Amino acid sequence: MSDKVPSSSPIVAAAAKGGTDEPPPSTTAPANGGAKKTHLYKPTSRPTYRPQPRHRNRRRRNYCCCFCCWTILIILILILLAAITGTVLYVLYRPHRPSFSLASFRIHRLNLTTSADSASSHLSTLFNLTISSKNPSAYLSFSYDPFILLCISSDGDVFLGNGTLPAFFSGNKSDTTFRGVAVATSSHVDAETMNGLRPELRKKKGFLLKVEMDTRVMVKMGSLKSKKVGIRVTCDGIKGIVPKGKSPAVANVFGAKCEVDLRIKIWRWTF
Repeated sequence: MSDKVPSSSPIVAAAAKGGTDEPPPSTTAPANGGAKKTHLYKPTSRPTYRPQPRHRNRRRRNYCCCFCCWTILIILILILLAAITGTVLYVLYRPHRPSFSLASFRIHRLNLTTSADSASSHLSTLFNLTISSKNPSAYLSFSYDPFILLCISSDGDVFLGNGTLPAFFSGNKSDTTFRGVAVATSSHVDAETMNGLRPELRKKKGFLLKVEMDTRVMVKMGSLKSKKVGIRVTCDGIKGIVPKGKSPAVANVFGAKCEVDLRIKIWRWTF
């Protein structure tokens, strides 16, 4: 019988794997004390790859965060300064909106005629007004463009006349009065308007009407001035009667109230 080689021998293991008969390199130090050492290549001993952190992206994010924070902070500071400025101006100068009043309203003509066939009607009116404007502010002045006056029924359905008011300047704590302002019309009205207006004119207690005045105004305070903004003055509650004969009828204006729709913002002011 032939001798059996132990299966644990390195040579037999190499031959079984298809290797050569050469013995594997020794991993121990040589007997003569040499310094050289032979290491086996082990794929599993390769260091694991770890991606390095991206410092540039972090820096960019930090810059963006800082920029956003500073921008928001600056905007908040500007808003706070604007609010403080507006409060100081209001406390120091105490601005008040102008006021208007209707001193008198006379009806010289108010004729509603209908043709014989009742197919058409004609309206002829002539009103004479006295309007006053008051500026209660001590530091603000108002520069008005020409006014457009409209006289309509209280419900706004019937147009009774139009007119104009010249441009004027209202200084600090000043009153301005316009007398003899004419509002007139001469127009044809349809059957529906005629049917709604005729019963109102026949009322013994009088009929209600109102006056609307539209214009643009610029506000000045020292060297500051605002942009021109549109305003509307509405005088409601006028009670008129149809004149008899050639004498004008005096309307009742004691219950009339004039409201001013004026919108002026402090940040619109320019030098």
